[in-house]
Amino acid sequence: MPTKYFNLSLLLLLLLLTSCATSIKTTRYDFQSPDVPPAFDSCRIAFVSDFHYKSLFNERRLNKLVRKLQKLHPDMLLMGGDYQEGCQYVAPLFDALGEVKPPLGSYGVLGNNDYERCYEEIVQSMKKNDIHLLEHKTDTVWMDNEYILLSGVRNPFDLRRNGISPTISLAEDDFVILLVHTPDYAQQVKMPNTDLVLAGHTHGGQVYILGYAPMIPSAYGKRFRYGKVQTDEGVPMIVTSGLGTSQRKVRIGARPEVVIVTLISPPSLRE
Repeated sequence: MPTKYFNLSLLLLLLLLTSCATSIKTTRYDFQSPDVPPAFDSCRIAFVSDFHYKSLFNERRLNKLVRKLQKLHPDMLLMGGDYQEGCQYVAPLFDALGEVKPPLGSYGVLGNNDYERCYEEIVQSMKKNDIHLLEHKTDTVWMDNEYILLSGVRNPFDLRRNGISPTISLAEDDFVILLVHTPDYAQQVKMPNTDLVLAGHTHGGQVYILGYAPMIPSAYGKRFRYGKVQTDEGVPMIVTSGLGTSQRKVRIGARPEVVIVTLISPPSLRE
């Protein structure tokens, strides 16, 4: 094959792979715990992270995400940070996300990008759209006189100031979800009373081909790259591939996603 045709074929293949890898998939997990109250049995939690708006995740994809979330009808929306690639994009992003309106509310933490720039703009835009910011804070979510707890971590890369988990003072028998930008925090910091951790940051490698990712932003390599994993202490964690891109506007083999976690209460508690 002549070189020019080989190069054209390779370019077309890369464009095809990139196109396939940028459509937003829905990844579903069932999560059963003895601490899930009966009122929250079948509660559906949507989790999204790493928007990097605008990157490859642009206005068209943001509109598709909002429509997708509205069609999924989650009971709650959780967000894992790294929202923007410029302060001018903050208000349009959160104004769009504010249209989702799940019945149990929307909650989020911030990522490393968000602590580097646009912090005040993000805080104000979240507040305007009734999205609760959890910075080393725990909120109580009620349903039929029963509750679960949502905790969020402030800047998980600054362990000197934030190296004590916000779950440390919670009760062991409460059902607690910890929202944190990077999965490394769950491995580095003891987090008692935590039933489930939701994290992002890794982008699933962003480029993942034949089991290999050239760059995973984690001190633990591919261990926390993506999916349902556990820390050394046995704490379950779901790591999402996120939505946008950083460094380069390319995704191959690591599709952006919306995660849906369905809580399951033990049958004995439902009887």
